[in-house]
Amino acid sequence: MGLITDLKSDIDAARRRDPAARGSLEVILTYPGFHARQLHRLAHAIYRARIPLLPRLVSHLSRALTGIEIHPGATVGRSLFIDHGMGVVIGETAVIGDDCHLYQGVTLGGTSTLRAKRHPTLGQGVTIGANASVIGAVVVGDNARIGAGSVVVSNVPANATVVGVPGHIVAFHDPGNETMVRLPDPEWDRLHILEERVRELEEKLFGHSHPPLDEAEDGAGNTQQAVGASNEGDA
Repeated sequence: MGLITDLKSDIDAARRRDPAARGSLEVILTYPGFHARQLHRLAHAIYRARIPLLPRLVSHLSRALTGIEIHPGATVGRSLFIDHGMGVVIGETAVIGDDCHLYQGVTLGGTSTLRAKRHPTLGQGVTIGANASVIGAVVVGDNARIGAGSVVVSNVPANATVVGVPGHIVAFHDPGNETMVRLPDPEWDRLHILEERVRELEEKLFGHSHPPLDEAEDGAGNTQQAVGASNEGDA
């Protein structure tokens, strides 16, 4: 009965977090994150029974089928949703709490070769964006959010939003009503000041500011896209 309940919670997590999910059967048949989670359940049970080699074989099969690598020793809570999933790597001593959400390319990796706790611990309700890496035996608090492409190498408090390389806290949110308090960002403030200064200098030199970099004027004076433009005939 416990297994059936866990399976249902995984299906419900996918349907709740992915608006593209049209039904339970679609999740069961076509979601690689769901498949990887079920194969990890099997591998983890065999791992805990101390049966050699077989858990890694199951994990290896799971990676081949789904593109998601979860070490049999990793501890995973209920309702984990791995979105898209390709390239996700979860290390041996990683611990993932309930209701977490991982996007494609996420790495929960280690920084040590010692046979000790060397992978991250995620609290409940953690969301990690695409291609983000959380490295080492760090703790990510409940309901924290890690931005896409971030690299986190230190502990993250609950309800924090972290972005950048290395990751730094930019906001705290209240999961109860989804309000957010943004923290000062000196780097962004400095860039904004520099941008305004450049605009002022352009106005002094040319009498007006230049158009954005993604726009340019053709010979007839018509504005057209200069960067990122594509022809309808392109494949």
